[in-house]
Amino acid sequence: MDWCSGLLPQQMRPMNSDKNNASEDAAAQDEQARKPEAQQRNGKDTGNDKKPDNPSDNKEEKDDQDDGESNRKRPGKKPLIILGVVVAVMVIVALVWWFMTRNQVTTDDAFTEGDAVTIAPKVSGYVTDLAVEDNQPVKKGQLLVKIDPRDAVAERDRAQAQLGMAQAQLHQAQVQLALAKVQYPAQLAQAKAQQAQAEANLVNAQADYKRQRGVDPRATTQRNIDAANAQLRSATAELENAKAQVQVAAQVQLQIRQAQANVEAARQQVEQANAQLETANLNLSYTEVRAPFDGYVTKRNVQLGTLVQAGSSLFSLVSRDIWITANFKESQLEHMNPGDKVVVTVDAYPDMELHGHVDSIQQGSGSRFSAFPAENATGNYVKIVQRVPVKIVIDSGLDPDFPLPLGLSVEPKVTVE
Repeated sequence: MDWCSGLLPQQMRPMNSDKNNASEDAAAQDEQARKPEAQQRNGKDTGNDKKPDNPSDNKEEKDDQDDGESNRKRPGKKPLIILGVVVAVMVIVALVWWFMTRNQVTTDDAFTEGDAVTIAPKVSGYVTDLAVEDNQPVKKGQLLVKIDPRDAVAERDRAQAQLGMAQAQLHQAQVQLALAKVQYPAQLAQAKAQQAQAEANLVNAQADYKRQRGVDPRATTQRNIDAANAQLRSATAELENAKAQVQVAAQVQLQIRQAQANVEAARQQVEQANAQLETANLNLSYTEVRAPFDGYVTKRNVQLGTLVQAGSSLFSLVSRDIWITANFKESQLEHMNPGDKVVVTVDAYPDMELHGHVDSIQQGSGSRFSAFPAENATGNYVKIVQRVPVKIVIDSGLDPDFPLPLGLSVEPKVTVE
């Protein structure tokens, strides 16, 4: 149409242009009139119902849509780069973690341990003084419980009386020994003197008897002869008696040793009385139950006025020395040795970190020392990884004013070489 209009005369061009303008105005009015009707009828966008005026513009729009869809289907290289960076970071972190923990052995089967003893009295009686409360800290030698001491005091007084009597007997035996050392030698000398006198009397009697026998019978009488004969026999008997007395008195050393033995017997009685007194004093001291070491009173089951028996449990005493018992798997003990450094975390106190070292490794697994050890020689066998207790001594990190109870769960990390 444009090239035809160029061939028309100039007078006809305004007329044709006016017609074209009029047709365009009419088409625009019709289009505006159709828009409200389409919106009311469908409630949709007017752009979808409007037909494009130019087919070339519609084709270009379709080409743009195809290009956009193709661009959305191909994400490009940026996501792949991000994924590669993330993978590289994860690999680096894993390598660093492996390098830092390759010499560490850890387990969660570990607990706090310590010395815990049962406090029991050695004598029976009523509790007259209870000096401790539950979970109270105590010092070594501190009085815990006092039992009625009257029976023990009576036993001590009787032992003291027996000791005094034994000491008196010892003094008496010592005096007798001193006297024997003087008396028995004097008795020997006296017996020898009596023997000499008897010998003299015998000689005199023999002389008188010979004299009476040697004279003329008319110069003496039978009476004198009999008297001289009797005097001779009496002097002989007295001499024999004196000799016997000398033999008895001659045992001076034996008699002195006998006195010394009496002294030793008395001295042993004194020792026995001393032992009985010490026993009585011990029994008296047993009425006062004292702490054997520094620690904390736990599980108290005694009250004031309770009648306790010897050996009955009063309470438990937990020491302040705490260590760790960690049950490691047998496969974790290959490079573990006493002296390896350990870092311990406590489940009850996450902010607490303890430092220590491996003290010793038990020579036997936990199942070996159980009440009913496994009998692997009978029945079917299923291999189970055994655990071995390891004692870990804490070097630092404990607060003396904030002790750890026994049996808390901990997690030790042992750095092995």
